[in-house]
Amino acid sequence: MRILPPAYYLPTLKGLVRNLVRREAVFPFYASFKLTSRCHFGCPFCNVKNDRGPDLTTAEVKAILDNLSRSSVLMTSFEGGEPLLREDIGELLRYARQRCRFYLLFTTSVKNILDYPLEDYGKCIDFFHISIDEGHNNLALFDALPELVERLSSQVSVQVVVTGQTVGSLEEKVRRAHEAGANIVVIPATHMDNTDDFSPDMATLEKVLASLRARYPFTIHTPQGYFRAFREGRCSSASIVIAPDGRVYYPCHIQATKGPSLVTTDLSSWLLSRDAGVLRGHMKSCTRNCGWYQYYSIDSYTSIGSVLEALRPMLRQGRLRKTRSRAA
Repeated sequence: MRILPPAYYLPTLKGLVRNLVRREAVFPFYASFKLTSRCHFGCPFCNVKNDRGPDLTTAEVKAILDNLSRSSVLMTSFEGGEPLLREDIGELLRYARQRCRFYLLFTTSVKNILDYPLEDYGKCIDFFHISIDEGHNNLALFDALPELVERLSSQVSVQVVVTGQTVGSLEEKVRRAHEAGANIVVIPATHMDNTDDFSPDMATLEKVLASLRARYPFTIHTPQGYFRAFREGRCSSASIVIAPDGRVYYPCHIQATKGPSLVTTDLSSWLLSRDAGVLRGHMKSCTRNCGWYQYYSIDSYTSIGSVLEALRPMLRQGRLRKTRSRAA
């Protein structure tokens, strides 16, 4: 795992302290940036396909990355849709690595992932997630996983969205990730607006994951704190989602209300505004308890124990990489 220059962590530490003083998550630490609404798939549990629009320009995306880099955000995730559909993705990856003060996570689900210049992309990515599940109809990518791990310098994780119908097949996915030297993050399918409900039973999923952690240690980095946060309804605005049009979903993606465009509005300043405060109040009063992974897991990451639990598999993967490299 890359260690950033000490000054890069200061805005995040300041944000954490200010959140503690205010007793609410005003300043976020994680940003999911949906670079495009275009996608190869039409997953039944996803509603991105219902909100299609033109991509931002390269300059507009860079303006948002600069905005995030000035903020308390410590990790930004390039997502979609499918981010590899952008012709400028290489340029955006290099810009984020060279100019921005955060870790970069990249999520893709393309079936022909091995056809891309992974060695070049990997130099710019800290954490590489590849979505493999029945919804994406790309389970064959497990066969490509060993080569993917070998070619990428990034930390590699499989991202699996679990529905009520696929909990039983989760062990096979965890085993395949373990054998390939990858980690795995398990995400329950959230019931989003304008989709059918594919959500798994959370109590059952928690038990299954506990059993799989014992059989495949240092592989799963879905924190147990996620389930505690779900039971207590403790979702958090310490995580934000940026829509393909550049506007920030606030307080959350599920409520689908949007704040300003981060192309032109400074995020940190806007978060202190009355409008942002009112929207955070909507999150506090929400009784939906949807289980959207990002908002519940980020709350658990304020716990040192949960952070270590999530990092342990990635740190072990890094050590194994170094061992194999020395042996070669």
